[in-house]
Amino acid sequence: MTIKWGIEEKDIRLVSEFVANNGGAFVESRIERNIDRKNILVDEDSIIKCMLMCLLTSQQRSDPNHLISKFLMLEPFPVAYSVISKCEDVEDYMFDILQQNSFTKHLLKIPEYFASNIRFLENMGWDAFIKSISVLDGQASKETERDVADTIDRSFKGFGSKQARNFLQSLGLTRFEIPLDTLIISWLNDFGFPVTLSSTALQEKLYYHFVSDGIQLLCEKAGIFPCVLDAAILYNHSKRNPSRTNILLY
Repeated sequence: MTIKWGIEEKDIRLVSEFVANNGGAFVESRIERNIDRKNILVDEDSIIKCMLMCLLTSQQRSDPNHLISKFLMLEPFPVAYSVISKCEDVEDYMFDILQQNSFTKHLLKIPEYFASNIRFLENMGWDAFIKSISVLDGQASKETERDVADTIDRSFKGFGSKQARNFLQSLGLTRFEIPLDTLIISWLNDFGFPVTLSSTALQEKLYYHFVSDGIQLLCEKAGIFPCVLDAAILYNHSKRNPSRTNILLY
């Protein structure tokens, strides 16, 4: 059995108008990084920060959004590679840092996941890992983006399809594969997406692929990249809910 996506002219017009009317700072920043590839830096520090951001935003739903942003913007950042590489017990260190910065939920899970992912990176070799994701630093196809995102999903503990794509998008490496979170799901349902979406169903990788295929085809017909649509949705949400928007740009 095969299911094929069909895009109507009305769909193309609606998504084009939406992006045109929501071209704020989030969209400009996304275009500069993920499409024009300006100021892209993929190194140990950027990988650690993006990986930690994904863990925090997926596990810390009960904490205020500003708490995560404030923590990630600390200078000097207390979870830098120069510090982590010298830690005797990364999990204990991460627990103490989160506690010191007022995180209260899932204090056992995030340090455990973070330490496990650091071990994975050390065992693979940082240079090898950077090389494996840097294949996206250019004009990679949507198939290559998906392959790399799925590899991240399998490799990083505490991640799923959404977090893997959030990780790569935050590094500025992806154009087609986007994180499908509750905000995107809500917008797609309101837009009239032909499949009623839920966060639970999207935990299944093949279903996530299926929905992503529909988004990518819609964006292709409209002449925009999915990462730009994602930023436009975030910008639109920020205008309506300035105190509740979970935007992390650095």
